[in-house]
Amino acid sequence: MMKREADISENQLLVSYGEKVCMNLLKDHTTQQNIYWATDSYADLGEEFTFFAPITLDKITSYISDEGVVATKEQYDAIIKQTPEARLCYQEMIRPRAVKSKQEQTQRAKDKAEVFTPAWICNAQNNLIDEAWFGRKEGLFNAPDPNDPHKWINNEEKILFPEGKTWQDYVADMRLEITCGEAPYLCNRYDAVTGEYNQDVKYRIGMLDRKLRIVSENTKDSKEWILWAKVALRSTYGFEWQGDNLLLAREALFFTFEEHYIAQFGEKKFNQNKMRMMPGAAYIISWNVWQMDGLTYGLPGYQPFVEEKRDKYVQLSLFSGDTKEEKRKPSPHERFCLIKDFLDGVNIHKATLCSKDFHDQSAPKQTFESIVNKTQQ
Repeated sequence: MMKREADISENQLLVSYGEKVCMNLLKDHTTQQNIYWATDSYADLGEEFTFFAPITLDKITSYISDEGVVATKEQYDAIIKQTPEARLCYQEMIRPRAVKSKQEQTQRAKDKAEVFTPAWICNAQNNLIDEAWFGRKEGLFNAPDPNDPHKWINNEEKILFPEGKTWQDYVADMRLEITCGEAPYLCNRYDAVTGEYNQDVKYRIGMLDRKLRIVSENTKDSKEWILWAKVALRSTYGFEWQGDNLLLAREALFFTFEEHYIAQFGEKKFNQNKMRMMPGAAYIISWNVWQMDGLTYGLPGYQPFVEEKRDKYVQLSLFSGDTKEEKRKPSPHERFCLIKDFLDGVNIHKATLCSKDFHDQSAPKQTFESIVNKTQQ
């Protein structure tokens, strides 16, 4: 069982879930390769940590023995003499911004305008979304604390839905956090300012947290919970530039899913179902929280190409009206970012809805640019 705290240990993640889940959380589906650093914050460690270098599992974990034991740096030093292929120790490489040094926080704020978003702001803005969806302000997830604008009063009663809308509609409603960083609007595992872990799972204020609360309030058993919790994941999106933040966001959604299940059914039940549900959750998250430059709709640092005719590609320029014709075909990194609509064609009100109704492999793939600009594929 993972230790409950803000900073997730990639070592513990690897030991608890195995390499397949970890590799899903590192995957980029546009390129079919790994996400990459997209920052030079780690460049002092060598070429494999520079801007365009992929984030690989061996760069964020310690040595893992055949028995699944995480070695210390001292143990690694001894192991590496006998086993050159052993993994180098990079424990705590990926950390939430709140626990980074002040110097690094300042530098990243200068480089990419990376800033904290306090939980009370996330909550207030998520409340506005819900007020618009429900058509009311009362009886929602929480209300402002009249004595402190930075706090709120949780609604402990079951959430009721307006006429013409169901709890399934809410769970399946699309939500997107742009330039999501560590995804504080999507999930509220920890305070983005202090880094303090939020143990009050039911009353977390993220958009996915709210969906999962609704799932917990309206499903009758574990099987139904898993089905609708994955609908909640399938309808929750976010994109981010920097690879380390993207991994943190993906991990946050992954463990948000785990923690809501445990809060509803307990750790014993979770351990029984863990490997039947969590790899699928990781796969959905790897699609729905993706790496992208929000100005170009392409991968950070690359200019996307547009196919005009067969074997003819035009490279877009963000800052001029000119285009540059290229006869070569673009690399995977020079394309618009792909996303997947997992709920396309799914009747969520179907009485016998089950996991087989979600054909994940055949769900439509399209570029995010085509959605924004309403262009044809």
